[in-house]
Amino acid sequence: MGRHVVARVEEIPPGGRKIVRIEGREVGVFNLDGAFYALKNVCAHQGARVCLGKIGGTTLPSAVYEFRYGLEGRILRCPWHEWEYDITTGRSVFDPEVRVVTYPVEVAGGEIAVTIPARGDGAA
Repeated sequence: MGRHVVARVEEIPPGGRKIVRIEGREVGVFNLDGAFYALKNVCAHQGARVCLGKIGGTTLPSAVYEFRYGLEGRILRCPWHEWEYDITTGRSVFDPEVRVVTYPVEVAGGEIAVTIPARGDGAA
């Protein structure tokens, strides 16, 4: 298991992201209103660099012929086939069992650190 300082807080403004390489993996680090999240930069569908996708919202469950939009700034859309993932959980919008790998993030002393679990500990 390795803890890696990847940026200073001011390097990733709210709504921003930074893609880093940690232990041979590309990881996207996202700032959602001051909370930081880290996702492996691999789409569960066909392996696209998902962290390069657009960030926005999505349609929410609603009544027939009604369209509700929500989760603005929290949904990452894959640039290849537009699969949507919740940045805060890594889960896809259409099926919570389909997900992008997430990593723990800590902020201390103005530094953002991502922890990569040791191989064999469920790390991907």
